[in-house]
Amino acid sequence: MAARWERFWFTPEPTSTLALIRIIFGLLVFAWTLSLAGDLAAFFGKSGVLAKQPGGGGVWGVLGVFSGDFAVQLLFALLLLSSLALALGYHTRLAAVLVFIGVMSFERRNPYVFNTGDWLLRVMAFYLMLAPSGAALSLDRWRANRSRFWEFPVRAPWVIRLMQIQLSIIYFAALWDKLQGTTWNNGTAVSYAMRISDVHRFPDVGFLIHSAFLSNVMTFGTLAVELSVAVFVWNRRLRPWVLLAGALLHLGIEYSVRVGFFSLAMLTLYLAFLNPEWARVHLLRLRDWLQVRTSARLEERSVPSGAVLGQTVEAAGASRSTEL
Repeated sequence: MAARWERFWFTPEPTSTLALIRIIFGLLVFAWTLSLAGDLAAFFGKSGVLAKQPGGGGVWGVLGVFSGDFAVQLLFALLLLSSLALALGYHTRLAAVLVFIGVMSFERRNPYVFNTGDWLLRVMAFYLMLAPSGAALSLDRWRANRSRFWEFPVRAPWVIRLMQIQLSIIYFAALWDKLQGTTWNNGTAVSYAMRISDVHRFPDVGFLIHSAFLSNVMTFGTLAVELSVAVFVWNRRLRPWVLLAGALLHLGIEYSVRVGFFSLAMLTLYLAFLNPEWARVHLLRLRDWLQVRTSARLEERSVPSGAVLGQTVEAAGASRSTEL
């Protein structure tokens, strides 16, 4: 058991999976920050819907200390830059810390305008802050040694393991909360959810709302998928199938209901179960493809120059022959 514990948490693995998570997460936080732009003053300003940060002394954040509108705008700009720096891997550790502080500060300033997906972004930022996130595919690595940019040094995967456990906890917690009520137990929960028209992307579909059979299928199917992901994701043979089912579930939610960044954050967390060796092989294939494309473009650009030079030489030869 001690050997298995050591292998699970600390046996070094390639940092290819971690690099992918860092890049996608950084871009996701960048988009999340941009989505706040239109409501900065209304949601977080002193004259907005919430004059000051709620909570006691244990609830801390930058905007709880500096609550002016200038502080809100400055934090917004800093979070944009730090999330982009995190995606690029530029001063990665510092960027991850700033992203964590920025996301947490906005969420603590007005917790009533965020949902579970927003809180998940904060948790993932905390994990990346602790991980060697800039070890691969980063500007930090490029500056250290350009020739080894496409290498993926091995590191202990304990932060990735925390992300994987986090995924199971999320689904177990969701199941527990749902089963405490009535609608998820009697198979009508999805029908009720589809009647909330102000969060729908498309008009209501009557036969889905009023069909007891379809409502039961979608409700109990959701519970089955969440339970399967929580449990069977730890089985290597079943993992691709349950993750595929979970991804389809979240894509269906994202397609039909406006839930902010919840589905995108969950799908980013799914990457923690990506096999590092598989990720490394495919990233190297991407490198080779990019090199081929770059070489082809350079050759295409050099052809016209060569053709013009040949025409010039021929014209000069013809002129010389005429003179002779």
